[in-house]
Amino acid sequence: MSSQTTLAFDFGMKSIGVAVGQSITGTASPLAALRAQDGIPDWDLIEELIKDWQAQTCVVGLPLNMDGSEQDITANAKKFSRRLAHKYKLAVHLHDERLTTVEAKARLFELGGFKKLGKEKVDSVSACLIYESWLRSVDRQ
Repeated sequence: MSSQTTLAFDFGMKSIGVAVGQSITGTASPLAALRAQDGIPDWDLIEELIKDWQAQTCVVGLPLNMDGSEQDITANAKKFSRRLAHKYKLAVHLHDERLTTVEAKARLFELGGFKKLGKEKVDSVSACLIYESWLRSVDRQ
């Protein structure tokens, strides 16, 4: 895989975690989470992120129940990913995000205890985990 910059999103109705991933390192860095109103972000901020990071692709976490069935929010995440693809003409991939919030909280706790567990930080670290998991799955194909 050639070097590629990817924006990863942990979709939520009030907050959308964001991370920027680099295929060359296989890692992602958390960015500031975006506020959303009923799942609708400020699209101008997303456009700025895409331009600033020169993202070639995006990954959106797909919220599923532990048994793989869809949740109420799953349709909203799919709608968000379709809008991303349509508005910015980028490839947008959906990726199973089960357990990323739990793992993100554990990672943040290791780094600094309870004071690091702010909602926006958890959302953006979840976006990092979504990217890293997606990249591992792509590399296996």
